[in-house]
Amino acid sequence: MLTKIIIVLFLFVIIGSLFSGLFYLVRDKGTSERTVRALTVRISLSVLLFILLMIGYATGVLQPHGIAG
Repeated sequence: MLTKIIIVLFLFVIIGSLFSGLFYLVRDKGTSERTVRALTVRISLSVLLFILLMIGYATGVLQPHGIAG
């Protein structure tokens, strides 16, 4: 259960970073580095989450399951 909470928190932070990049883009009209910094943080967090998911799958912490149907 803790791993699911961590994954969801990561996703919320990634979405927050995406919206902050949009805010800085509109507010500064692309003249500052804040948009690039916010999007760099978003990409870094996305890559880190992907790596953590792969490690969790490889170590058995995360178990894939099929869709029941």
